Amino acid sequence: MTIEYITILVYFVILLALGMIFSRFNKNLSDFARGGTQGTWWMVGTSMLMGGISAFTFTGNASAAFEAGPSLLIVYGANILGLVFGWLLLGRWFRQTRAYTGADVVRDRFGTPTEQFSAYVGIILGPLNAATQLFALSIFISSVFGISLPLCIIAIGFIVLFYSSSGGMWAVMATDVVQGIILFSITILVAFLAIKEIGGVGEFFSYFSHPDIVEDFKFVKAPGAFSGNKFTVHWMIVIFIMQFINFIHLGTSTKYLSAKDGREASRAGLWALVLMIFGSSIWFIPPMVARFLYEDQVMGMAIREPATASYAVAAMNLLPTGLLGVMIASMFSATMSSMDTGLNAQTSIIVRNIIPRFRSLFGRGEMTDKTNLILCRIISSLLGIWIIIAGLLLSRCEDIALFDIFFIIGSVIGIPMGLPLVVGLFVRRLPSWAYFFIMGCSTLPVLYSMICGVDWTYQTRSSWILGFGLAASIVSSLLAKRCTSKDQKAREIEFFKRMNTPIDFEKEVGASQDERQTKVMANIIMVMGGLLMLFQLLPNGISDRLIILALSAFIFGIGLLLWTAAHRTEKRNRAKSDLQ
Repeated sequence: MTIEYITILVYFVILLALGMIFSRFNKNLSDFARGGTQGTWWMVGTSMLMGGISAFTFTGNASAAFEAGPSLLIVYGANILGLVFGWLLLGRWFRQTRAYTGADVVRDRFGTPTEQFSAYVGIILGPLNAATQLFALSIFISSVFGISLPLCIIAIGFIVLFYSSSGGMWAVMATDVVQGIILFSITILVAFLAIKEIGGVGEFFSYFSHPDIVEDFKFVKAPGAFSGNKFTVHWMIVIFIMQFINFIHLGTSTKYLSAKDGREASRAGLWALVLMIFGSSIWFIPPMVARFLYEDQVMGMAIREPATASYAVAAMNLLPTGLLGVMIASMFSATMSSMDTGLNAQTSIIVRNIIPRFRSLFGRGEMTDKTNLILCRIISSLLGIWIIIAGLLLSRCEDIALFDIFFIIGSVIGIPMGLPLVVGLFVRRLPSWAYFFIMGCSTLPVLYSMICGVDWTYQTRSSWILGFGLAASIVSSLLAKRCTSKDQKAREIEFFKRMNTPIDFEKEVGASQDERQTKVMANIIMVMGGLLMLFQLLPNGISDRLIILALSAFIFGIGLLLWTAAHRTEKRNRAKSDLQ
């Protein structure tokens, strides 16, 4: 395992160096919160995708693929539809709000009380999502290295905390691109090797009809086939709606605010869509192959949920010597990308939307840019500690499967808080109290089940939550004419007018940094491609050496393409300045 440890260490050194390089781009809160709205479509889109996946994809979701085949793809179908909306509508709309944070967008739509409430609730509950991802990554690492789960959570949590506190959306986007390239490269390789090992695509699908597997691998399961009636028609409908809501509400505006303008934000949504379609088509091949070929090995893992190690087992059996460390590093990448995106968003909201309210109560003025940046780093560290604690608490939930934790949090918390933000985006006329009314009605089924001890399945509870929320939305819309004040009407008109007004980048932002950011990215990616070539020094057969060569050439080639693009941009800028 020595080479794996060295690989991970070198990988972290590179990421920390990249984070420090891009942290120098941070001059003010706008830079920290939204990259100074200088993000190119390929950086924003890649960061968007990487911020939405984590090691949970390769542990919790992989366990579902191992046990139930392709049924979980309904989740990714909802993600894809959400990104279609982002490409066609939401990217442009959200960027054109000119907001710094998602809380700014909520305030402009619903008013200050809603902004403050959503900000405080986000501070308390937002890190739970990151804790779930940290928990998932720790399971993966624990299964590979045999380290105790709590120790993994603490160690990995502090690594991510240190990495994230270097801070800023610039660092987040830059490291997300590098991590995305590594992640896609290695997962493409693992999927290819899995298909090759099983005998080809045709042989892979032939296993779906195997007597021991055919019932488990049906896309839609019969009631009672899985605990909690998972993977039934009812379950799939609810899961699809919940995931779709998570991708299109006002709070998701954070994903697009770093783009240069509305057009660039739409292109970022399209790029994230392409990556999501491609990723979801390959990520779950290895755990299914693990079910076909390595089931005994997976179920023999000495962890609470052996199926969560199915991807790790496939990787350990298929990858050439040395590349398992790259696989583990890519799992770190996915989780760090998701965690640092969340930390950046929550930190920005505290500094931008909460602290100024307290200062105004005491008659204090605005803080300097330097003070804002110092606060961002301190708060990011404190939130990181809260995530570690939450991850340790989740590890003690003996009776809840990792795959279920994510969706339980999503239904009990995500739907009540997200639904009014979806309604507020697509329904113009709403009373000022609509957010609280819809959210309050949505939580009634949750409170009922808790107080009365009703043992509902996930989909039943979520259906009641959605039903009460939709009913409250209809009531709010019907009462809008009677209950909307003049100030509320003026705010609605201004919000939707600004959201549909294109951005003049040169006037509103200024000179772009496309060339600068592309050059840095190109150099780092080519260095990583070159370092991978060092694995040729390890004892491997000729076929494994060719695999390593192809992997390093692929990564180096991407860096070379970016380097070429940067120099073309530089030439165009010089020609333009000469003409002027």
